Amino acid sequence: MPEFFTSLYQQFLATSALEWLATLSGFLCVYLAARQNILNWPISIVSVCTYAYIFFQSKLYGDALLQIYFLATAIYGWYYWKTGQHDQGAVIVKFNSKQLVITAAVTLLLACCLGTLLFLFTDTDVPFIDGSCTAISFVAQFLMTRKVLQNWLMWIIVDIAYIPLYIHKDLVLTAVLYIAFAIIAWNGYRNWRKTYHHRIQSIG
Repeated sequence: MPEFFTSLYQQFLATSALEWLATLSGFLCVYLAARQNILNWPISIVSVCTYAYIFFQSKLYGDALLQIYFLATAIYGWYYWKTGQHDQGAVIVKFNSKQLVITAAVTLLLACCLGTLLFLFTDTDVPFIDGSCTAISFVAQFLMTRKVLQNWLMWIIVDIAYIPLYIHKDLVLTAVLYIAFAIIAWNGYRNWRKTYHHRIQSIG
């Protein structure tokens, strides 16, 4: 066990300036998203562009492709959060059981497709793990742009799953970041849920 922590410490010391930039901007954008601050979107653009390069170099092709999607959704989310419905800003909504089942089915199908493509056409050593995490993140990000409450539950799941994956790829600082992401996601869920129930009570 001491050798494991020594290895992690050495990897931490070897962290590049680029990963530091991606990590710090990534932490800030998720923190701001949990607080419903619209500045999370422009800051996320910096993070995703930096991580796209890092993940490609680490042969995490699913995650690299995901960053391009994140870039597009950051632009869309920035616009949607600013305008929303009737130009009054977007409000938090909650999926019902049927919508959650559909979301889970779409996520599972996407995970299978991405994992198979990565297995067949890339040299990654973690095709289905990478594909599954990418699929969950893909769907969760879209739900976040639409201010769907349950997006945070998906982020908690995938953030925890990413931690051992990034340690495996020697991206220790990023693994630490995803521990923080999981904590922020839980707080984000609680904060958004409180806001949602307050709005429902105020109009009920």
